[in-house]
Amino acid sequence: MLASASPARLRLLRDAGIEPQVIVSGVDESAVPSDDPDSMVRTLAELKARAVAAEPAARGAIVLGADSTLVLDGRVLGKPGSAEAATRRWQEMRGRHGTLLTGHCVIEPDSGRCALEVGRTEVYFGTPSDAEIAAYVASGEPIEVAGAFTLDGRGAPFVDRIEGDHSNVVGLSLPVIRRLLASLGVGIIELWH
Repeated sequence: MLASASPARLRLLRDAGIEPQVIVSGVDESAVPSDDPDSMVRTLAELKARAVAAEPAARGAIVLGADSTLVLDGRVLGKPGSAEAATRRWQEMRGRHGTLLTGHCVIEPDSGRCALEVGRTEVYFGTPSDAEIAAYVASGEPIEVAGAFTLDGRGAPFVDRIEGDHSNVVGLSLPVIRRLLASLGVGIIELWH
């Protein structure tokens, strides 16, 4: 069961052979302080997973919650929320690098067992021109995604390279999920459809 409305996270799981039921948690992300980015994404992932695990539909399931953010110069850069903010973000990020953090929480509602881990990937941004940034922002893609970019869409040409797990940047670290499931005694291949 996926506690996220993210189409990228759903696509990653489907491509990995897992067909989850989606229940959006409704957690207010602004309620968690952002002074410690690792703690923030881990806490939000757990809050989302626990909210969905409390639903009657979660009985007998495994619930996965996640939250992502970009850290640049120690500052948390979540979803920009507007074209103006996305444009400013890209002007600031170009030619630099940041760390994409994704908090993961897997809960087994029936037993209450829970496992948490934060995935980290270094992202090195290219130097898109002002015209390229304007066109990318006008596409709408960067406005409602963590860090104002995607690696699986129109933002990919503006990322020179990454160090670490590609799937973590897209929305979920599949290796992290495998480890978390294993810590609960569940093999990832048991979830293949």
